[in-house]
Amino acid sequence: MIAAASPTVRRRRLAAELRGIREDKGKSGDAVAAALRWSPSKISRYERARTGLRPREVERLLDYYGITGSQRALLLALAEDAAQKGWWEEFADTLSEDYQQFIGLEHEATSMAIWHVDVVAGLLQTEAYARHIISSYSRVEPVAPGMIGRLVRVRMQRQQVLDRDGVQLSVVLDESVLTRRIGDAAVMYEQLQRLVREADRPNMTLQILPLDGQHTVFGESFVIFGFGTDSDAMLQDVVSTEQLRSGFTLEGERETYLHRIAFQMLAQASLDPAASRALILETAESHWSGAQRSASGL
Repeated sequence: MIAAASPTVRRRRLAAELRGIREDKGKSGDAVAAALRWSPSKISRYERARTGLRPREVERLLDYYGITGSQRALLLALAEDAAQKGWWEEFADTLSEDYQQFIGLEHEATSMAIWHVDVVAGLLQTEAYARHIISSYSRVEPVAPGMIGRLVRVRMQRQQVLDRDGVQLSVVLDESVLTRRIGDAAVMYEQLQRLVREADRPNMTLQILPLDGQHTVFGESFVIFGFGTDSDAMLQDVVSTEQLRSGFTLEGERETYLHRIAFQMLAQASLDPAASRALILETAESHWSGAQRSASGL
């Protein structure tokens, strides 16, 4: 069962609230750090949600800012939630800080707009497909076999969000993803069949951007995380661009807006969901079904 809240998201919400209070009070980060005998880097890191604050430290901040009443109670409750551990933090020795943040955002997003230009998006990968991709990291940087297994388990566990109530996904894949060999033909056939099944989800819109389509958006893969409002606060949408391994860059409001426009253009240039599903099936049979026929002795 997936928890209703992500400590990563709570941490970001708390950071935004505390940063806003500091700015409203006209205090600099250096002034707050000096008053509480903290390092300026500590203020910077928690306000960017790079590290969390223990509830007792939040109390000290609120005392310093003179925050009382219901606002204080809300922020302290938020601090308690933010101090909880997400399942992915059990893999902290394997995952980069940015990747942990990415998973935390993914864990509670109410909507995701995903554009992938080179491989199938991680949430839709089969275990075999994921293992081949993650194993290829060792060609760039040595990766222990045990770490490969842990990274694959993390990717598979991330996919639980597909079954979470209320989440909506819009996915656009470049057509080249369907014919780019990852592993052998059997791996590719299984992966494309998985895409067909996922396309039938009621909370999923899966489209293929055809190679001969008219489109003007070029660039790296990205994910836009959307968040609804709740009784605590509202987290602005976040865009994340995927780098070689697990380096994800979280962008600001303007970049998110520009990426939303780009995603809309990509979706408009793509085949509709029904035609996309048909193309995936056709490609599976025309490019990758030979392994299936050989396995069955046909």
